Amino acid sequence: MSKVHVMDHPLITHKISIIRDKNTGPKEFRELVNEIATLMAYEVTRDLPLKEVEIETPLRKDRFKMISGKKIGIVPILRAGLGMLDGILKLMPAARVGHIGLYRDPDTLEAIEYYCKLPTDVEERELLVIDPMLATGNTALEAIKFIKARNPKNIKLMVLIAAPEGVEKIQRAHPDIDIWVGALDEKLNDHAYIVPGLGDAGDRLYGTK
Repeated sequence: MSKVHVMDHPLITHKISIIRDKNTGPKEFRELVNEIATLMAYEVTRDLPLKEVEIETPLRKDRFKMISGKKIGIVPILRAGLGMLDGILKLMPAARVGHIGLYRDPDTLEAIEYYCKLPTDVEERELLVIDPMLATGNTALEAIKFIKARNPKNIKLMVLIAAPEGVEKIQRAHPDIDIWVGALDEKLNDHAYIVPGLGDAGDRLYGTK
């Protein structure tokens, strides 16, 4: 089964608590989502391999460690995933960005694809799929399926808040993919919203309903 990494950093926990608050407006919500994404990406990339390179400092030449040529791709699931993108690009500005457009059918709760654009060299890249919420898991499930059809080197899934039902679904379908979660909540309600959650992340990011 895939590993589930639930963040326990106090700053992540604190900022997620603020975005849960129904009184947090779109501007502050967007800023905090970006900050949380930056903090989480710091942990998610902890296993990037290093190599030694020669660098000349103002004093002498010596050998130092740098990331070993890993090609990173970031794939936000539209539209809410875009709210996390800039926060991750602050750490990895050279990363290529793909986009997957999916929406949840209100009746069947199934994910419907309407857009998919990935880097042309996706098979050479480590891909980080990002979305604020992992609820039923249907959207992430379909996104990962579309990406796997392009044969990437590796995929990680990073979400701010997850329900156990969504985590379990991804684990069963894609046991090779590690899941990184800012907070693991209690359950889904009858309308497939995460409880206690934070509502609809896309609406809160962009001030829509």
